[in-house]
Amino acid sequence: SATSALCVGRGVLTFLWSAYQAFPWPSGIPSAPGCPYAVSEWCTPTPETEALVRGTGADLTEEFYGRKLILADREEVEQEANNILKDADISDVAFLVVGDPFGATTHSDLILRATKLGISYRVIHNASIVNAVGCCGLQLYKFGETVSIVFWTDTWRPESFFDKVKKNRQNDMHTLCLLDIKVKEQSLENLIKGRKIYEPPRYMSVNQAAQQLLEIVQNQRTRGEDPAVTEETLCVGLARVGAEDQKIAAGTLQQMCTVDLGGPLHSLIITGGSMHPLEMEMLSLFSISETSSESQSIDGL
Repeated sequence: SATSALCVGRGVLTFLWSAYQAFPWPSGIPSAPGCPYAVSEWCTPTPETEALVRGTGADLTEEFYGRKLILADREEVEQEANNILKDADISDVAFLVVGDPFGATTHSDLILRATKLGISYRVIHNASIVNAVGCCGLQLYKFGETVSIVFWTDTWRPESFFDKVKKNRQNDMHTLCLLDIKVKEQSLENLIKGRKIYEPPRYMSVNQAAQQLLEIVQNQRTRGEDPAVTEETLCVGLARVGAEDQKIAAGTLQQMCTVDLGGPLHSLIITGGSMHPLEMEMLSLFSISETSSESQSIDGL
């Protein structure tokens, strides 16, 4: 089981965390050592909407924890943080999110706010995609700086993150790429007009990320630069890490454009320049065939 927690109120704010891009719980319900007890005995939990992305209904989670849940979307967490803390001086509050408590600056902000208000807190840590990616066989201590890949638009096509990929490759380090999630996003028109109308949720796939990366590679070649990544660079695509239908595929960046990993949530790894033999052997379990998605040897990639 795997959920983390941070508690505040009567002096304790409790944050309960489910795994980022993963739910290592067959039922999809976040739970970690101490968490069900923490929620039942300490406080009323407040889960962030992303915690339900994997199909867990609020009613089922409420039944599991034995408490009424208040769904707090990203906007509320980032812009209405004081609402989460407003009753923590007289009662306990639990906050459920996706990932380890300190994987996002927003969550650190909640702790700083609680501390300034004289509210103490406690934390139950959890797994995160940052360490869960070890399931593909790549050694965690060989990862460099993590990057985020966002959805491009007609007018915004950022490439600056690619400098970090280049630096990691130069140091023989792997790069974990966190792929964009668009939930409760407004169109520019609705934003300008102040209309609370939101676009359908979008989750970047490994295919989309790979296609954007290849376009960056081409752009660098056009500018006369020598790209740190090519079509033949060995990459690893991961989907729904920790779920029963978890999927992993190892192959070239070009192959990542077409591999079928199913539904969200996805992550992509760009491997470093050199690989340990055990890493190569592990990746061979997930290698993409030229003609199918079945595993085969990746010797020579």
